[in-house]
Amino acid sequence: MARTESNMLELGTQAPAFSLPDPSTGKRVSLDDFPDAKGYVIAFICNHCPFVQLIRHEFARFGRAYTEKGLAVIAINANDVDNYPEDSPEKMKDEARRFGYTFPYLFDETQEVARAYDAACTPDFYLFDGDRRLFYRGQFDASRPGSDIPVTGADLRAAADALLAGQPAPQDQTPSLGCNIKWKS
Repeated sequence: MARTESNMLELGTQAPAFSLPDPSTGKRVSLDDFPDAKGYVIAFICNHCPFVQLIRHEFARFGRAYTEKGLAVIAINANDVDNYPEDSPEKMKDEARRFGYTFPYLFDETQEVARAYDAACTPDFYLFDGDRRLFYRGQFDASRPGSDIPVTGADLRAAADALLAGQPAPQDQTPSLGCNIKWKS
């Protein structure tokens, strides 16, 4: 399986605006739908990637826990569904239901949002503060398919906890590693 690292967008970068459809609800979702959020987690994921499949149960738990703490959690699938039909909006609905995603799982059909975020892989995580400035980008944790490292979400949890506590961003931020985003030709 090909491995691609995240691009590590510069800290402090303003979160690009977007409005994307949520196949589960049929509604469009934007950052403005969360005006009272203490921060924003934007995760580029998909259905078929083994790196995402490894973490999806724990990411669903993370989403439930940190939404209750005041973060907006949003997942986005930007893959080319013509060539990767397992990532289609219909299958995204099934994935969200099956794994208990209580957060929006949006479809970026044009891939413009993924490009605006400089997303490179699935999973690729971004944590923005309440002013929508980039606080953390990188891995969920050190687990990888085939490794014996348990999936905990330790890196993203530590960053989210620091943000919520008003502490500085973690000094050590490790790029995420996963499948490349399946770009359209």
